Amino acid sequence: MKKKIIVLGFMGGCPIAGVIWQHIHYIVGLQRLGHEVYYVEDTSRFPYNPSNFDISDDYGYAVQTLTTLAKEHGFEGRWAYCARYRETFEMAGMKHEELLQLYRDSDAALNICGSHNLNEDLALIRNLIYVESDPGVEQIKVDQQNQATISFLKSHQHLFTFGENIGQPDFPIPTHGLTWLPTRQPIVTDLWCHHAEALPSTPEDLFTSICNWSTSGKKDIIWRDSNYLWSKSLEFLKFVEAPKKSGEIFELATDIKEPEEQKLFEKNHWRLILPHDLSTYWNDYHHYIIHSKGEFTCAKDQYVRLHTGWFSDRSACYLAAGRPVITQETGFSKFYGKGEGLIGFSTLEEIVEAVRSIRADYKKHSRAALEIAREFFEAEKVLKSLLDRAGI
Repeated sequence: MKKKIIVLGFMGGCPIAGVIWQHIHYIVGLQRLGHEVYYVEDTSRFPYNPSNFDISDDYGYAVQTLTTLAKEHGFEGRWAYCARYRETFEMAGMKHEELLQLYRDSDAALNICGSHNLNEDLALIRNLIYVESDPGVEQIKVDQQNQATISFLKSHQHLFTFGENIGQPDFPIPTHGLTWLPTRQPIVTDLWCHHAEALPSTPEDLFTSICNWSTSGKKDIIWRDSNYLWSKSLEFLKFVEAPKKSGEIFELATDIKEPEEQKLFEKNHWRLILPHDLSTYWNDYHHYIIHSKGEFTCAKDQYVRLHTGWFSDRSACYLAAGRPVITQETGFSKFYGKGEGLIGFSTLEEIVEAVRSIRADYKKHSRAALEIAREFFEAEKVLKSLLDRAGI
């Protein structure tokens, strides 16, 4: 039955390519299930303009981005950007009266990444669903009896998380009676691969990845006398020898500021490129992934040591493009990825063996990568399961 569903997100206020694709997969996936889908940002946060690195109350770039995306992906006339940070309430897209009626009439709203705190308008939504993409921090805050976090989570009718081990014996943090339902990132696979098989790799293609370099401090958190980091940088440094030991060149689109760290990577056969254009232009990001040999990447310290079962939506895009993925183990292989197309690692030796296996039969691993994407991440499957379990 056709439902009226709102995707609450932040791709206008934070219009970087990875965020944009994450949201587009929800919007298009829900459309393909036959639902009437709306995209809304109802925010008090100043927007970011990646073209000039500016954070201000000017939301012109956000509106331009959402207008373009709505035209490309079929939600024209069904989006709204609410700038609550302005002294006088302002919005673009839908009119305020229309948005309030949408809140009243909607069957559900997906609060992607918990990006929206409740205000008096959003409180009109009768079925608010939290979708957590960064597991660990919220569960720790609940364990520490952070009342603001507990109140925020309880304002939702259902809690979903990419941390598929949460609530299981593998995950060390108690849930204190909150029910966390496992989900994973939906991927519209034919946006990445239009054919039965992926484009073949060329000799010039490399194992690549795209990431922020040092993000520690933003969401680092201490739990039981141990500091859990939100950054990947220290994890990459643990495995910096991976390309040299594997006999390959790996490319990393990131912005490493420290000259000594840059030299260390280059010495170990890394090619470093700046990520700005890939982050700013979502079609360039798409092109970069589908023209890679595969992905080599690490996971954030929090995801690894807490054994969350988390998996990257960017890595799922590589899989959907038929690009094999070698990624740090978080417990995800308990659910998918058994050594072909997607290989989890915990040691340097496992990385070397993974590269050797992919090099020996690239076509097999490419085919397996696409099969994993279609079986486990296809947007229509993932989102139907989520809505079914939420009673929508």
